Amino acid sequence: MGERQPPTAPRGLLLLLLLLLVVMITLPDGGRCRAPIAFPLRVSSPEGSAAPTPQVLKPPGARGTRRPPAEAAGLALASESGGADVNLVAMVDNLRGDSGRGYYLELLVGTPSQKLNILVDTGSSNFAVAGVPNTDLSSYFDTEKSSTYRSLDIEVTVKYTQGSWTGILGTDIIKMPKGINGTYTINIATISQSENFFLKDSEWQGILGLAYEALAKPSSSVETFFDSLVNQARIPNIFSLQMCGAGLPVSGTGTNAGSLVLGGIEPSLYKGEIWYTPIMKAWYYQIEVLKLEVGGQVLNLDCKEYNSDKAIVDSGTTLLRLPEKVFQAVVEAIIQTSLIQQFSSGFWRGTQLACWDKTLKPWTFFPEISIYLRDENSSRSFSITIFPQLYIQPVLEVTPNLDCYRFGISSSNNALVIGATVMEGFYVIFDRMQKRVGFALSTCAEIDGSPVSEIKGPFTTADVAGTCASTVFLHESLLWIVSYTLMSFCGLVLLVLIIVLLLPPRCRHPYTDSDVVNDESSLVRHRWK
Repeated sequence: MGERQPPTAPRGLLLLLLLLLVVMITLPDGGRCRAPIAFPLRVSSPEGSAAPTPQVLKPPGARGTRRPPAEAAGLALASESGGADVNLVAMVDNLRGDSGRGYYLELLVGTPSQKLNILVDTGSSNFAVAGVPNTDLSSYFDTEKSSTYRSLDIEVTVKYTQGSWTGILGTDIIKMPKGINGTYTINIATISQSENFFLKDSEWQGILGLAYEALAKPSSSVETFFDSLVNQARIPNIFSLQMCGAGLPVSGTGTNAGSLVLGGIEPSLYKGEIWYTPIMKAWYYQIEVLKLEVGGQVLNLDCKEYNSDKAIVDSGTTLLRLPEKVFQAVVEAIIQTSLIQQFSSGFWRGTQLACWDKTLKPWTFFPEISIYLRDENSSRSFSITIFPQLYIQPVLEVTPNLDCYRFGISSSNNALVIGATVMEGFYVIFDRMQKRVGFALSTCAEIDGSPVSEIKGPFTTADVAGTCASTVFLHESLLWIVSYTLMSFCGLVLLVLIIVLLLPPRCRHPYTDSDVVNDESSLVRHRWK
């Protein structure tokens, strides 16, 4: 189900205008006559809503047609070019990183090219790079050194679960050393201020948001990086992601491999069958979780708890994040089924490490965790399972004689997030053409030749509700209906009062063609961000 667009016009306002027109037409010519009425009607956008400018500039018609010259206020300024030479094999191993600091792609930005490493994030939609020196970074993008950079003079701020940044929107060209051949004009934000965003000594200097345009800031009129590639390179509207950090230390050297395949699916990166689940809403990659199992035991929770208030697939989140009620149930189930039950609350909450002698591997002490997702056939489901090797994660050496581990699951107050903890076990396909997310066993999800993940199915969905998705969208629709009804009623009362005040008992002057209704109404627009 795609994101709902705001109504084209409030029905209450249209009703008022129609009623006003009827009153003016039907008033008798004798005794009383039409009075001149010229009062503007304005409905201001609520505070904090997206501004009506800049205007949306998107490619008209079918993909591959050339768009008209860009207006000064436009944000989607990338012109289209011929089809690209897409070599999917060339994109294998084009990522580096780890689950603790994220996986990044090398890009060449500007003229002459400036090399930058860009974090791959399927949970946001802006392409942004450091635009000024930063003590936590080794390099940044200097716009003054690029002859092809064009500023749009529009400030943008993006906030994440952790961290935020503010910058200026502009456009420049990019090249991908291990990506699609060619040069492409992309919307880019240069970050001037940030808070808890860049990581000290990290190897990346920017972020590549691969979610839908609905999440783009300051509005969805900002054409996203991937949309620009689809339009200009004429590649299929699909990309896939493999992150190879299973069993390796988090927050390490950042040399773990990975692959971002733009425009297709690379068979060498997975084995077995690809299982697809529908995208519930095209903003984040929102999917529907039906149930969770710990050690083969199903959690005794209403399935809506798993989707409160959404369930998404997000490569920019390092952990598996669960709504608080689900998190508590998972921890309790792990404690009951694990062979080691003496853990402090600090371990489960991520503030303490658990350490064992180097000769021991603690993974055999913990259960498997399975997440059940609705299949494209809504009467079926499938499960993606992570072994303890993925959620009991080694960290860099703390003491000479001990190996220490962190808990790769955390609580969340607004979503279930399938982050790197889970994604490192799978090859994940983001099929935007058919609005679905696919999971297959990753060829690099192994430790010492043994798999650390599995996929099973199909299963029947007879034991779960018809829909487990959050009811927030239903509530939103109800609120809009109530709002428009109240607005219509208030407008009708106001109209009656105005007519009573403005219509005199006798005509003061004859009606002329210059007497018109000046309707300068604006629309109240609402978007999820």
